[in-house]
Amino acid sequence: MQLLDIQGYSYEPSEEFLRNLNRMLVNSGGWILDRRALSASNYEFTIEVELRSILDLYAGIIAAGIELTRANHLALTDLCTCRLHLLGSSELRQVIGLRLEVAFLTQVTLHNLLASGCSVA
Repeated sequence: MQLLDIQGYSYEPSEEFLRNLNRMLVNSGGWILDRRALSASNYEFTIEVELRSILDLYAGIIAAGIELTRANHLALTDLCTCRLHLLGSSELRQVIGLRLEVAFLTQVTLHNLLASGCSVA
């Protein structure tokens, strides 16, 4: 199965986001296969959900406070459109894999930026 890569950022505290993500996944019927910290403020989640629940997952990601790029919005919208055209079909049970990478901007401090060598100008 191929994973759809979704990147976003959030100003929400990571603990609050994790609670919202877990609640949203339970409500949409999805599940987290893997989660790992990429850095102190970046996390990666590997998620699976049935195509029939992709709209609930998309809405849940937005409701959890994740800001997505235009390309990510279009990719998720395409899946939602596919879902609409397959109503009543067994293809709605197809499992969709997502790799969600989230950067928590509230945890980024000036010290972290300077230590990583990023330019603040």
